[in-house]
Amino acid sequence: MRGFITRDHWSVNIRKFAPQRRTLDDLVHAGAMPSGAADLLSSIMAEGSNVLVSGATQAGKTTLLGALLSTRPADQRLVTVEETFELAVAAGDVVALQGRPPSLEGTGEVTLRRLVKEALRMRPDRLVIGEVRDAEALDLLLALNTGVPGAATIHANSASEALRKLASLPLLAGRNIDPAFVLPAVAASVHVVVHCARRSDGQRFVAEIVRTTGACGDGTVRTVPVYVSGRG
Repeated sequence: MRGFITRDHWSVNIRKFAPQRRTLDDLVHAGAMPSGAADLLSSIMAEGSNVLVSGATQAGKTTLLGALLSTRPADQRLVTVEETFELAVAAGDVVALQGRPPSLEGTGEVTLRRLVKEALRMRPDRLVIGEVRDAEALDLLLALNTGVPGAATIHANSASEALRKLASLPLLAGRNIDPAFVLPAVAASVHVVVHCARRSDGQRFVAEIVRTTGACGDGTVRTVPVYVSGRG
């Protein structure tokens, strides 16, 4: 629970995650995707691909990421890094790390950047960042480039926008970050983007799944769609 200043009255925000939707089969039964898309995602995870789950606020990114992680072999070690514990992964060997804001005196902060670096010392079979939103994107890319499989979520309105955003966030880490390094790193490190969306009636679903195929000369990452909702 985090405290903020409101104008007129107390405001409490409670996020609830449906415990009955922990697997890809659960999401298929809920209408989030057809069984063919679930089989595709299972094979992608079995390949050890690095997966980025994108979508707008409340599009079901965290729920989908948890379902993807549930497909991993039971003997694999997951190390998760989150700002607030939200991922509920039903697995045996899971190390869950949470950041900490600074105290009123400005001390005691534990950043996601630090946690990502510490996570690499824990011999993860897959590194997971609950949500990439700041300079920790650089540390994620560096980790993926060392060969550690990873997964994360990111706020975006499409799969292509998610890749553009992931290529811009590392620049927040400092002025010495070269954009010419970041884009090829994203293209080489992120193998699949799964984009989630939410219909007007509140139904959450997988809108598209794309594979990356390299960096383009115009400063974007080239992708190939492998699933589009409504078109199979």
